[in-house]
Amino acid sequence: MSVRIVRLGTPRLADEGTRIGTVRRVPRGVPKERYASENWFDVWFPVLSPSPDLMAQAKAAESEKDWAGFSRGFKAEMAEPAPRHALDLLAVLSQGSDFSVGCYCENEARCHRSVLRALLAERGAKIA
Repeated sequence: MSVRIVRLGTPRLADEGTRIGTVRRVPRGVPKERYASENWFDVWFPVLSPSPDLMAQAKAAESEKDWAGFSRGFKAEMAEPAPRHALDLLAVLSQGSDFSVGCYCENEARCHRSVLRALLAERGAKIA
């Protein structure tokens, strides 16, 4: 049992479980009924996505210093009560369930899901 960190819209792995979309916006031009069948996500969970201002900061990041600034800001947002409780819940669920969390970004190293991976690990989540 574990949580996987994935890129939304990619083929699912056999043991991936429920796919949770931690994105601010749903996929453009895709009817809601096709989100799961087209491998986007089963559940949309924007509480674990960056605010619009931080999304813009991440997209504009050109240096490691810029990216570190985004990471600090996103960690601060995830320390707010609702995201903090959601992360705590997912960490506990990873001990007995298979599921995945993800985003659309191609490069995980420059995506908020890399920060989510670290935050979940800090909480003792079992990460695949």
